[in-house]
Amino acid sequence: MNERLLHFQVTEEEAGLTLRDLLRGKYGVSRRLLNRVKNDGAILLNGVPERVHRLVQAGDVVEVWLPAEQAETLAPQPMPLAIRYEDDDLLLLAKPAGVVVHPTRTHPDRTLANGVVAYWQAKGELRRFRPVNRLDKDTSGLLLVAKNQWAHECLSRMQRRQLLKRTYWAVVHGLPRHDEGEIAAPIGLKPGSIIEREVRADGQPAVTRYRVLARGAEVSLLELQLLTGRTHQIRVHMRYLGHPLVGDDLYGGQRSLLGRQALHAAKVELVHPRTGKLLQFSEPLPTDMAELVKTCVNIR
Repeated sequence: MNERLLHFQVTEEEAGLTLRDLLRGKYGVSRRLLNRVKNDGAILLNGVPERVHRLVQAGDVVEVWLPAEQAETLAPQPMPLAIRYEDDDLLLLAKPAGVVVHPTRTHPDRTLANGVVAYWQAKGELRRFRPVNRLDKDTSGLLLVAKNQWAHECLSRMQRRQLLKRTYWAVVHGLPRHDEGEIAAPIGLKPGSIIEREVRADGQPAVTRYRVLARGAEVSLLELQLLTGRTHQIRVHMRYLGHPLVGDDLYGGQRSLLGRQALHAAKVELVHPRTGKLLQFSEPLPTDMAELVKTCVNIR
């Protein structure tokens, strides 16, 4: 059974383009996805199948069809999901701390992915689990999932171009000297470890911006923005700055105040790849971090 991926009318400005140029340019269809459309799907121009080199005229109606996706191989495992937004392309969830996003060797099931697959199957939808951003097991907050290959490619491209904005709140040890700043320090795997990262000259470029929201006697509340998406980026950069996250004992933090890293994905901002509308979402701090902030930080 085929699924319609795109459906639009050609504008005056787009007249004279080939279907290939229109789909690759304005609609961000990758070469790989376009090849899949040509091989297994269909491109209809005014209801008639056409090849990608066909020129379009103003008013033409274009449809792009793909075979329905095969069912995800992950085992469906129903679980409560905090869904904040959903449409044909996007699913936005609030992930609680302590939940793994995707199965790993040490966490083979009961992950968020298993729960999402169960949720989709209950609705009769066959989709693969495609998270756009990744959150560590003990990080809470907003997680964006693409519901089809095209949306995932568009959102991943936005992320690389820094057009998908992700904002985090964190409680860190100590009082940063400056109220705001930018950490540009490459991150790589620490020798001898399969988990821990560190700032190192041969690492991948990584940039984090921070702003101090409030200070306490011994800890501070920070707002952070990721300009790149390296594994453990905020955790590594805050240790590098000399202010590790409260509760993050892997990177120098202490667990006396909180039993997990005090990190929360608080905001997501993006332009919807299909509608072009600006979407902005925010998620309040979970109870444990909210209590930590109330107890230890001076909010003015």
